[in-house]
Amino acid sequence: MKTPTVLLVEDEPAIAELISVNLRHSGFRPIWAMDGVAAQVEIDDAVPDLILLDWMLPGESGLNLAKKWRAHPRTKATPIIMLTARGEESDRVQGLDSGADDYIAKPFSTKELLARIRAVLRRRAPEPEEKVLQAGPLSLDTATYRVNFQDKPLKLGPTEFKLLQFLMSHAERVHTRGQLLDKVWGDHVYIEERTVDVHVKRLREALGEAGVMVETVRGAGYRFTAQHPAFH
Repeated sequence: MKTPTVLLVEDEPAIAELISVNLRHSGFRPIWAMDGVAAQVEIDDAVPDLILLDWMLPGESGLNLAKKWRAHPRTKATPIIMLTARGEESDRVQGLDSGADDYIAKPFSTKELLARIRAVLRRRAPEPEEKVLQAGPLSLDTATYRVNFQDKPLKLGPTEFKLLQFLMSHAERVHTRGQLLDKVWGDHVYIEERTVDVHVKRLREALGEAGVMVETVRGAGYRFTAQHPAFH
């Protein structure tokens, strides 16, 4: 079985060494890069199985790097875990919004970090089948990450895209905030349930007229419906 490669982008040698040793002992092959430039060289050579990315880096920040790699075809599906000393909920939301799959605040135990890495890799495999989801005049292409409404492109952030993809894949079902956190963010991500409300609001705004297809079910959660009278 292939040894999973983990690209560690971290500018503090002591932390990088500690993480690398634990990764090696746990069956991973760590590659260390001190900044975004060195990390890009490694990615150009071979795309890793997962990227551990420090938020505060010399030069380009981890936040910008996550956005850049998530937008690039070669790395759009590569799992990214943000490492940072910033532990506020708003920072966690910002990190996840940048396209990161998970977020872990320093100081953290290597045991927890390894558990998070395994969970993210489990969630990312196998590669989902590329397909177009269609609901009336709204379409979502999982291969190209494009969303169109009445044949016009819509601009969605990475989290809103994942949220819409999940809701469209399970149309007409009601999902609680807790279920959406588990399915879209992952059950190991520790963020408030009200964060879901923030992202649903952003999703509706991004969808414009199609925002009414994401319904609030009072006392229960949210449901995506293609049966809205406005589109019949």
